[in-house]
Amino acid sequence: MKKILVANRGEIALRVMRSAKEMGIKTVAIYSEADRLSPHVRFADEAVCVGPAPSNQSYLLKEKIIEVAKSLQVDGIHPGYGFLSENADFARMVEAAGITFIGPSVAAIETMGSKLAAKAAVAKFDVPMVPGTPDKITDFEEAIRVSKEIGFPVLIKASAGGGGKGMRIVENEEELEEQMKMAISEATSAFGDGSVFIEKFVTSPRHIEIQVLGDKHGNIVYLFERECSIQRRHQKVVEEAPSAILTPAIRKAMGEAAVNVAKSVNYIGAGTVEFIVNNQLEFYFLEMNTRLQVEHPVTEMITGIDLVKEQIKVARGEQLSFKQEDLQINGHALELRVYAEDPENNFLPDIGTLVKYQPPKGDGIRVDDGFTEGMDIPIYYDPMLSKLIVYAANRKEAIEKMKFAISQYQVSGVKTTLDFGMFVMNHPAFISGDFDTKFVDNYFKPGTFDKDDLEIASLVAALFIEGNNEYLQHLEKGNLENRSLWKVRR
Repeated sequence: MKKILVANRGEIALRVMRSAKEMGIKTVAIYSEADRLSPHVRFADEAVCVGPAPSNQSYLLKEKIIEVAKSLQVDGIHPGYGFLSENADFARMVEAAGITFIGPSVAAIETMGSKLAAKAAVAKFDVPMVPGTPDKITDFEEAIRVSKEIGFPVLIKASAGGGGKGMRIVENEEELEEQMKMAISEATSAFGDGSVFIEKFVTSPRHIEIQVLGDKHGNIVYLFERECSIQRRHQKVVEEAPSAILTPAIRKAMGEAAVNVAKSVNYIGAGTVEFIVNNQLEFYFLEMNTRLQVEHPVTEMITGIDLVKEQIKVARGEQLSFKQEDLQINGHALELRVYAEDPENNFLPDIGTLVKYQPPKGDGIRVDDGFTEGMDIPIYYDPMLSKLIVYAANRKEAIEKMKFAISQYQVSGVKTTLDFGMFVMNHPAFISGDFDTKFVDNYFKPGTFDKDDLEIASLVAALFIEGNNEYLQHLEKGNLENRSLWKVRR
C-alpha cells in the first residue's frame, strides 16, 4: 500500500495522514470549497477539491471520491469517522473499484449498522443485553404489553442511526403512544427508516466502551475500556481511559464480551463495542461502531499502540503483531472535545473566526486539531475545533494536567467548551468517579461558571504540574483563606 486517500476532513484527516506518512505511505486529501485552506489539505502529498461546502455536495459524494482515487492510482481509502465511515454502499463501491477499504467488511458494517440485526447476531454469543424486544415494533398494543412486562421506564430507540435521534424515554403507559409516534417520525426523517424497538431504560447509566482490533486471520483482541459518560445531547464531551470504576474482573469480562461481539461478524480492523453499565456494575451490550472513534487517542496513550497504523497493517493483510496477554494499561489519559459551542446557551454552535488560536504544548499533552489562527469555522460541519488529550501516571495527575492544559489553551473569536472542561475537572462527582450520563443535567446549568474559580483552578493546576509543593502544602493545611481556593482543594 503506497498511497492512501483519506475520505474526510479536518483533524481526523490530518491525524490519519500523519500515521500514514510515518509508514512511508503517500496521502491524498479531498476537500470542499470551504476547506480550501484547511491544514489537512496542505499536509497531504496531493489534494483534490470534490465540490461546494455542503457535505452532500462534497464529502458524501461516493462516486466522485472513488473517481478521484482511481485517477490518482490510490491503493486504499481511509474513511475516518462520520461522513461515509459506516456506509456499507461506499465500502462496497471501494472494493468493487479494486481499492482497499481501510475498515471492516461490508457485511459487518451492514449488520452492526442495524441495532436489531446487531442484537440478533450478538445473541448467539451469550453477550449480556438489555431486556427488550428482539424485533422492530409498530403495534401500539404490543408495545404496551412489552413495556409492562419489562417494567417502566422504557427506552424507545431507532434501529438505524444514532446520536440520540429517534430515542425517547417513556416513564409510564400514558406517555407511550405519543412518544412512540415521535420516535418513529424522527427516525424516518433522520435515517429513512422508521423501525424502532423497546428496551428497559437503565437508570443512572454509565457509558463505557471497549476498543477492539481484528485482523484477516481470525485474531481479535480488546485494548481495554474508555469511560464516555460525560455527554450533552447524547454526544460525548469528556472521555478517559481507563474507567475509574471497573474492577480487573469486570474489565476482563467486558473485554471478552466485546471480542465475542466482534467475532459475531468476523470483524476486521479497529472497532468499538459500546456498553451501558448500571450502578451495580452490571453491563449490557449497546451497539458496535464499525470505525475509528473520536476518542481513540486515550486508548493509544494507555496502550502505546497507534490504532491508525494498525488499521492500515490489517487492511493490507498483516497479522496483529501482539496478543491479548501482551497488552496492559499504563497510566491514565483524558480527552476533552473542544467544540466551538456556548455551554451556557445549551451548547449551541458558536460559529466565527479564530482571532486567536494557540493550543497548549508540553509533556503528556496532545492536541489533534484541524484549524489554525485566523481560519473561519464553517457552518456546514461539526463544530469541533480539536481534541485535547493529556496523559499522566495516574488519574489524579491526569486531571491536574488537563486543568493546566486547558488554562494554556488560548482561543478567542468564538465560545468554546474549554471552560466546561475545567468545570468537569473541578467537580467533586467527576473527581470521585461517582457520575453517570446525567452529569450535565444534574450539575451544569447556565450561570454555573465562576470565572474566579476557573482562573484559580488553573493556577493550582499549574502549581501542581510545576511541583510547587510549598504553596500546595499551605493550601492543604488551610492557611489560604480564599473561598475559591478551598473549592479547588475539595
